[in-house]
Amino acid sequence: MKLFHINRDLSEKNNHRTEAYRNGMTRKIALCGMMTALAMIFGYIEAILPISLGIPGVKLGMANIVIVISLYMLPFSNTMCIQIARIVLTSFLFGNLSVMLYSLAGGLLSLVVMGLLKRLDCFSVNGVSIAGGVSHNIGQLMVAVIVVNNLNIVTYLPVLLVSGLITGFVIGIIASRFRPYYSK
Repeated sequence: MKLFHINRDLSEKNNHRTEAYRNGMTRKIALCGMMTALAMIFGYIEAILPISLGIPGVKLGMANIVIVISLYMLPFSNTMCIQIARIVLTSFLFGNLSVMLYSLAGGLLSLVVMGLLKRLDCFSVNGVSIAGGVSHNIGQLMVAVIVVNNLNIVTYLPVLLVSGLITGFVIGIIASRFRPYYSK
């Protein structure tokens, strides 16, 4: 009879663990979905509002606020999924294949750089975001050199580096304001 009670107790413990795991996974999936939707909304707002920073091709990149926050709230793999889903969906809805190509190059390079710097744990959220802004522009410039097949386009690099630094700084300030909520 005691053996039956032990098995039943173990079974109940396993059910609670499975339920806790499912609740954690459900929460994570829901959070990823919400972050993807929020990034897409920011991308849409930026696409319809004529916000010009005075330099052709330069924009704030409001969707990156969500990506930086996700990088600190979720595992890297989840943030990568959010980034890819955001870029692909936003490109299909509001852009074209060319937009997707440039966005994937910049977005994935910036996310990898930000992920590595975050992992080193020697940069603030702001520093990580600045590196992301700069590397995003470098990734897009690399694609432009390949697509246009002209190395002279690299002369635009200083402008892109400065704009990446400024926009990364602004995105970092905004994302760091949410830092108290990262673990909740």
